[in-house]
Amino acid sequence: MAVATVGPAQAAPTANKRTWTKRESENGWPVLDHAKKFRVEGTSVDVSLLEGDVATVLLYIARRFTYEVDMLRPGDLQGHTTERKFYSAFESNYLSGTAIAIRPVHYPLGADVKNTGMSEAERIVVTDILADCEGVIEWGGQLQPVKQSHFQIAVGPGDSRLKNLANRIQGRNETPGKGAGAIDAFAPARRRRAARFR
Repeated sequence: MAVATVGPAQAAPTANKRTWTKRESENGWPVLDHAKKFRVEGTSVDVSLLEGDVATVLLYIARRFTYEVDMLRPGDLQGHTTERKFYSAFESNYLSGTAIAIRPVHYPLGADVKNTGMSEAERIVVTDILADCEGVIEWGGQLQPVKQSHFQIAVGPGDSRLKNLANRIQGRNETPGKGAGAIDAFAPARRRRAARFR
């Protein structure tokens, strides 16, 4: 189900960019000099991420956005970067390949969520994704300052919840009729589940 998106929002960060100097990103993962590039299934979009369970989970989010909100196009997805200047500390998680930004031009840091943020339908899909990820993923729409395009791994290296989630996602990917592309976030049972999680 495709959902129309709003045009690019104009953000006005209130602070200057700061240089991230630590060896770990804010979520506790090591900063990477480079990261492997992955193709988002069903698109022509590539994104660089930390290999393994992190990539499995973040690619799942990108695929669900593609199938349930709107097709991702080149330039719509940001992953790993070596650029160390950020407005907000949580953006340092791109340095470790443990965060993505989906359409960051449309939903930039500090955008007025009420007037230029995601639509109600888009937020329903995002809430369902967060419920599926059971606390392993943190969404920038719930952080300060707000950045609705941002999704990050919320647990540290070695946390069994990440491995368990990645295994569940892999199992769904290998089962016809399950996983991204076969989920209806608007189904009443899923809406109730997402509301309980929130």
